[in-house]
Amino acid sequence: MAELIVEREGVGLRGTEAGEGMPVVLLHGLTATRRYLVMGSRALERSGHRVVAYDARGHGESDPAGEEGAYDYVNLAADLEAVMDALDVERAVLAGASMGAHTILRFALERPERVGAVALVTPAHDPAAADDPARLERWDALAEGLRREGVEGFMAAYGEPRVGEAWRTTVLEVMRQRLGRHRHPGALADALQAVPRSHPFESFEQLAAIDVPAVVVASRDEVDPEHPFAVAEAMAGAMPRSQLVSEAPGASPLAWQGAQLSRVIAEMASRAAREGLLG
Repeated sequence: MAELIVEREGVGLRGTEAGEGMPVVLLHGLTATRRYLVMGSRALERSGHRVVAYDARGHGESDPAGEEGAYDYVNLAADLEAVMDALDVERAVLAGASMGAHTILRFALERPERVGAVALVTPAHDPAAADDPARLERWDALAEGLRREGVEGFMAAYGEPRVGEAWRTTVLEVMRQRLGRHRHPGALADALQAVPRSHPFESFEQLAAIDVPAVVVASRDEVDPEHPFAVAEAMAGAMPRSQLVSEAPGASPLAWQGAQLSRVIAEMASRAAREGLLG
């Protein structure tokens, strides 16, 4: 596995590249790092894919943005293109969770010729609710908690997760664990305020333009209410060549299982390759 650093406008994006074959770029969610998509699984590399994963600006080991608000989807999509350019990846399968999924959608709308297939994991952007004041106030509270008291301040502002008792301990443990993996917590706090205020697209109808093989991985609301099942359904229904997949009710979320999620992504790559979308 090779380490990589890609610089765009003074921001160093750090990540890894492994394997050979069809290119797959992995994008994580807000407050996560590059580890938190396929959870360390090497299944994609073993099945013949060139896998690129990087920490978004202000996250993990990557640099902070130069300005507080420069964590919007314009910049996140431009960072994705810079990584692909630096690695001579003309067209790729793009897989991302939450913020990463939204970044992919923004990029696919702007640069469709560079997208072979998409896998969107637990997306959450609902254009109708994006500017809700209560929603934005909550993100601001999380950012302020992180700035004042670090991980524990964030956790205190977050409070008890709105999930079933069976999942509560796991959710809290993973949240605390991944929050501790950031080199620049102040930059992460800036992202916590900027990303939710940015719109990757303005209506679900816009997504009809994304005409490549696509899969949307949804989690059940009793396990992950922050990423509503209905939003995933709406996205899958809007894209002409998309399918919706999820775990059975009551089962462990597919989005938490790196090897199984890797197989879903690999299926998208195979579809794109059969259609000649990856060169």
